[in-house]
Amino acid sequence: MKIKAKDRKPIYPYDEWKIVEESFDVETNLRDETIFAVGNGYIGMRGNFEEGYNGPDNSSVNGTYLNGFYESKPIVYGEEAYGYAEKSQTMLNVTDSKIIQLYVDGEPLDLFSGKLISYRRTLDMKEGVLTRDMTWESGTGKQVRIRIQRFACLARKHLAVISYEVTALNFDGEIVLVSALNGEVRNQVTMGDPRAGAAFAGQVLITEGKDQDGTFAALRQRTKNTRFALVCGMENQLETENTFRMEADAPEQMVRVKYTVTAHRERTIRLTKYISYHTSRDYPEEQLLALSKETLSEARQQGFDRLREEQRQFLKDFWSRSDVEIKGDLALQQSIRFNVFHLLQSVGRDGKTNIGAKGITGEGYEGHYFWDTETYIFPFFLYTNPAIGRQLLTYRYSILDKAKERARVMSQKGALYAWRTIGGEETSAYYPAGTAQYHINADIIYALKKYMHATEDLDFFIEAGAEMLFETARLWADLGDYIPRKGNRFCINEVTGPDEYTALVNNNLFTNMMAKDHLEFAYRMAQFLKEKHGQAFQSIAGKIGLQESEIAEWKRAAEHMYIPYDEELGIHPQDDSFLDRAVWNFENTPPDKYPLLLHYHPLVIYRRQVLKQADVVLALFLQGDRFTTAEKKRNYDYYEPITTHDSSLSPCIYSILAAELGYIDKAYNYFMYTARMDLDDIHDNVKDGIHTASMAGTWLSIVHGFAGFREYQGELSFHPVVPEKWEGYRFKITFKGRVIDIDVTRDAVTYTLLSGQPVTLQHFREEVSLAPGKSQTRSLKPKLEAVIFDLDGVITDTAEYHYQAWKQLADEIGVPFDREFNEQLKGIGRLESLELILSRGELQLTEAEKIALADRKNENYKQLIESISPDDLLPGILTLLKQLRENGVKIGLASASKNAPAVLEKLGITQYFDAIADASKIKKGKPDPEIFLTAADLLGVPYRNCIGIEDAEAGIAAIKEAQMTAVGVGNRETLKHADWIVDTTVELTFERLVEIKG
Repeated sequence: MKIKAKDRKPIYPYDEWKIVEESFDVETNLRDETIFAVGNGYIGMRGNFEEGYNGPDNSSVNGTYLNGFYESKPIVYGEEAYGYAEKSQTMLNVTDSKIIQLYVDGEPLDLFSGKLISYRRTLDMKEGVLTRDMTWESGTGKQVRIRIQRFACLARKHLAVISYEVTALNFDGEIVLVSALNGEVRNQVTMGDPRAGAAFAGQVLITEGKDQDGTFAALRQRTKNTRFALVCGMENQLETENTFRMEADAPEQMVRVKYTVTAHRERTIRLTKYISYHTSRDYPEEQLLALSKETLSEARQQGFDRLREEQRQFLKDFWSRSDVEIKGDLALQQSIRFNVFHLLQSVGRDGKTNIGAKGITGEGYEGHYFWDTETYIFPFFLYTNPAIGRQLLTYRYSILDKAKERARVMSQKGALYAWRTIGGEETSAYYPAGTAQYHINADIIYALKKYMHATEDLDFFIEAGAEMLFETARLWADLGDYIPRKGNRFCINEVTGPDEYTALVNNNLFTNMMAKDHLEFAYRMAQFLKEKHGQAFQSIAGKIGLQESEIAEWKRAAEHMYIPYDEELGIHPQDDSFLDRAVWNFENTPPDKYPLLLHYHPLVIYRRQVLKQADVVLALFLQGDRFTTAEKKRNYDYYEPITTHDSSLSPCIYSILAAELGYIDKAYNYFMYTARMDLDDIHDNVKDGIHTASMAGTWLSIVHGFAGFREYQGELSFHPVVPEKWEGYRFKITFKGRVIDIDVTRDAVTYTLLSGQPVTLQHFREEVSLAPGKSQTRSLKPKLEAVIFDLDGVITDTAEYHYQAWKQLADEIGVPFDREFNEQLKGIGRLESLELILSRGELQLTEAEKIALADRKNENYKQLIESISPDDLLPGILTLLKQLRENGVKIGLASASKNAPAVLEKLGITQYFDAIADASKIKKGKPDPEIFLTAADLLGVPYRNCIGIEDAEAGIAAIKEAQMTAVGVGNRETLKHADWIVDTTVELTFERLVEIKG
């Protein structure tokens, strides 16, 4: 299904490093509060105004959140069953610390009263600071200039800072600044959309105490059910040349510090507010108040300007490793930096927290952590900031005991990670799209495997990773069964894959592929530990009671894993029953009925072929080395039209595979949809929070998509392409202690090893060795590296023999056959040809009978070709073969005939061919591109550097689908889609082929 970003003007002006709002609009305030949120991975503050908000109801969500701080309550079911998730977990809106109220001669600053003369809000992603500049006039005509700067300290987990500057412009008088903490906060409650809102109505946090000491104040609060304690503290610092007095009070659930200042025109007054949050999830409850005071005292000693510089330096280091430059597209340059910046603001870096689907910018999905982390977000941090990747895995280890408990509840061995959680327990109330997604186990271990490849961090593996790996492998071995009706293959039944529009199925392809990879990795690492680190292995095995028989079973289950495949279509069914369903009626589904989940009952969706997001296609990416290019192409072409992309996780995966398969325009369109999803509010739901997985998907689409970056078994490879609208792009990869710079232009790519030991990588299929501080440049222009020939009609003319063999068979079975009909058989396989012949008669044959007839035709053909000799080479072919060999160009054969090797032998030219792809090596014949792709793979040559030569329309179509240059020999009308057509083989010269490829 094609998707297209809404055609709308940019919401925010394009800028490389800034997001700028040039006017205040109440209609878009909810969205803007998300966009201008600040965070440091622990504290998240929506872009609410310090002075408060008096706009219409439901046009603002005043939110401050702490990653990992939640309340819980029992989930109420209409009908319960054993094993259902028992309690919800909801990230709480905590103490509001953003409050700084301004009074101008007694009149409060309010954007809904007085006059807003100028307004500009800027999120600076290089500085890490949110700035709001305003000029406001009170009802009595007094004007003030205001500058407010806010940030959550990236280098200090528990600290946020606000600098509030106010200048009287046209009066002398009194200015009052009130800095406050408010404990009377509540979460947003929404109905009807399972992706938005929280589970709690009313106030959740209980205010238990207040503390005040001069400019310091704090609120002590607690959750009712989880019993987590929270202390929010503030320290205030006023800078002014004017006289002032300070007062403090504590009405209701607030603490306040009030400054009354004698104002003089053009004299700036500056209040700096230092804010801290500490909870009992991190520290003993009795220490929280002291820690708050200590954090704030140190911050005040540093002062705002030093903290701001610290923030800038932190980001300078971050961007030096994480920045992606897009040359020639300012809109996309802005969006990729915005997305990366918000990922940094959202990710937990303490090993106790993770990254929520909405980050810490809003209440969508209740702040839960999903598989999004390991599948979409983790790769970004792994290859730019691997220390953060380690902490994300450390979080998963911290909840391993909860995963083991969940497995017990589900009557399984080992560990089963929760589908959605904060504290580790399963919180998904809808098990068909929650607990049934067992692939969460494999997703986490896939991230662990990639981490080990990229860091070789054996200490982490021994301390935490191995236990995670082995316990989760136990789950797969216990979950699956060897099913006789499936040839005693290992089957995993009653699961849900990534596509949540298809639930509770048998043998989901993605799940089985990932489980196979998981089990193989577990077996391999168990053997590695036993051989190389025996003492560590014995310690781990003793701790979890691991037996040798279990390890052997992992290997057996992986080797016998059932992988669904449909021979007729040449694709992998998404599951055992997927292809037995009717396709969703897309043509008669109006645009306003998407996303389907908000307009159709799940059963209506489940009974059709329709995808919410990439499923098989995701497997093609994550397990790319287990599929041929031809398989990837057939699967992609089948699933793309029936994928709605109702999930924001989907477009980036389709972009990556489209880029790999040569569908560059499609790749770019999907990327555009992903890249500006939040900045352009494509789904109209940014109000609920950012889309962290989609943001990471932007990075994935560039690095894994357009740059073609892959890592298999610890080896790096790149296959760069440049979208037509770009001049180029640039990024860095951190791998095994090395930092590699990849700079791609339209004509070339330059690889530079910035730091670390020498490394060898693959550029397309060429090895590139890099020394420290040195660069290697490779051209991206296509060049002639291989020529792949068809046999019949190109190298020799065996068409007459084929005609006579088919004619003999047709006469024997009483089916009409002549030379005109024989033209339809050119370039296609034996069984396909037989089906065409049989379609002209009335014979009803079994598959076995058809195979017998095809074999009989082949025997006829083999007898006829006994007379072939070198004299049967078509004119000019031998000379061309010699020229190609002399110039180092590889030569391949792509023939539908299984007799091709015998024919080459009789022609006396076998020695010229480096690879032969015939019907025995492929699953689908021409016009499917598999045979040409297979030939190129056997030759070890990139498809773009191959020329295919054919005499049949189906062959030309196959070459073009393989993204190769097509040369046709023969009828110009029939071969009109070829890049070059010759009348006879005499015209095929080496010089002309080089010219065409260039």
